[in-house]
Amino acid sequence: MNSFYDAQLLQEIIQRTVEHLILVSIAMGAAIAVGIPLGIIIAKQPKLADPILGVANAIQTIPSLAIFGFLITVPIIGGIGKIPAIVALILYALLPIIRNTYTGIKQVDKGVKEAAIALGMTNRQILLLIEIPLALGIILAGVRVSTVICVGITTIAAAIGAGGLGVFIFRGISMVNNQIILAGAIPSAIIALAADWGIGWLEKSLSQHKTNQQKSNKKSLIIFGILGLILFSLLGIFHQKIFLTNQASGIVIIGSKNFTEQVILGEVLAQSIEAKTNLKVDRKFNLGGTFICHQALQARKIDGYVEYTGTAFTAILEQKPINNPQTVYEKIKQVYHDQFNLEVMPSLGFENTYAILVRQKDAKQYQLKTISDASQYSPQWQAGFGHEFLSREDGYPGLAKTYNLNFATLPKTMELGLMYRALANQEIDLAAGNSTDGTIPILNLTILEDNKKYFPPYEAVPIFNQETFKDYPNLRSIIEQLAGKISAQEMQQLNYQVDGEKKSVNEVVHKFLIKKGLTS
Repeated sequence: MNSFYDAQLLQEIIQRTVEHLILVSIAMGAAIAVGIPLGIIIAKQPKLADPILGVANAIQTIPSLAIFGFLITVPIIGGIGKIPAIVALILYALLPIIRNTYTGIKQVDKGVKEAAIALGMTNRQILLLIEIPLALGIILAGVRVSTVICVGITTIAAAIGAGGLGVFIFRGISMVNNQIILAGAIPSAIIALAADWGIGWLEKSLSQHKTNQQKSNKKSLIIFGILGLILFSLLGIFHQKIFLTNQASGIVIIGSKNFTEQVILGEVLAQSIEAKTNLKVDRKFNLGGTFICHQALQARKIDGYVEYTGTAFTAILEQKPINNPQTVYEKIKQVYHDQFNLEVMPSLGFENTYAILVRQKDAKQYQLKTISDASQYSPQWQAGFGHEFLSREDGYPGLAKTYNLNFATLPKTMELGLMYRALANQEIDLAAGNSTDGTIPILNLTILEDNKKYFPPYEAVPIFNQETFKDYPNLRSIIEQLAGKISAQEMQQLNYQVDGEKKSVNEVVHKFLIKKGLTS
């Protein structure tokens, strides 16, 4: 890996770490501001304890990715990006804070409170001067747990374009690159350990001085004052960085799905726009998948991304697969324009169809050339497929019926990058990948011929929100200039340069566009 790429990677690690810290800080600040008062309320009103803690418990049991996915369709707080991510993080952080605040207040000795009442203190004075200071250690323990949870879950927020260190983890999985995965995992772990140590130190420091009420009260006020200032500052950053940035003119947001080819194609769009306009491009790459990208584009959380015609036809329009490329293209172009307010642009010049893969040595041993050849071995094999492929109209159900595939156990589901590695490592025996992936030759895999022509055409087409073209009319001609400029062989070579040679996407795309005369 060259020094330029190392420097670029380091710069991005710093940027993503800052994004990660901002997301965690805002979410935790809001969770503390909501959770502590709720904990106090249910401590004073026991009838509310069970329903509030029950709701918080229920939220905690929902898988984090499901929460992120659900929020995509929710108005105002939904979509993709930082806002829905922060909402989800707040929801996950609440339970330990509420529960520990409630427990801490309830555990304050009744004799202490009775003595305070005898001295003429009001309920408010008892709460602020006695109960909260005495419960502060327990409350901080809840904050400590929530913070560590929040740091970890923030990595998943990258799936909906929120940024942070999870970007490296998703990218590394799609590229089968451990270095990139560690670039996200190690800083995230350091942040979690630092937060745990820091809050633990504060918790211990407070417990050592709890016998001195005056010092404890003073320290409590200082702590809450500092937390308040931090929260205020971060909310200012939040407003400026999130609300204003996303609404600012002169910014085009380009998205991509969560595998290498999609990131490359997103970068092709981004660099083409930057080279020929004064517009700034905000890259929202490695989004969760087809449906996330489509919904984000409709809501104009992104302005454009590259889709595949067969995917749009079967997954979005829910049509039965057909083999005529022109019919598929014309149908999605019309429906996308009329129903979704989206513009389907001409093909970039290549098709990336589903590829049914086996190991080269198995293909030689069993003389496998077609999917039909492999079907007879399916009862003894373990299959592995992506999440979308298992449920799509053009996915596994129809494939199994067409080729009479009868696997003894249910196929394993995993991310594409992991699936290739699992096939190479003999953890699975057959997988569905993408025909232009550069990982296929690297891992010595063989593509089986779709001899029954089951899969529809999958031409790569840029899709943009029509409102974007209204705001920036010159974008249309820039995207049209990319039509037919990338062949299937060129796309596989681009993928190989990133996956196999470990070059940066930025560098690979820049050199390709220069070669094609599309930039200088």
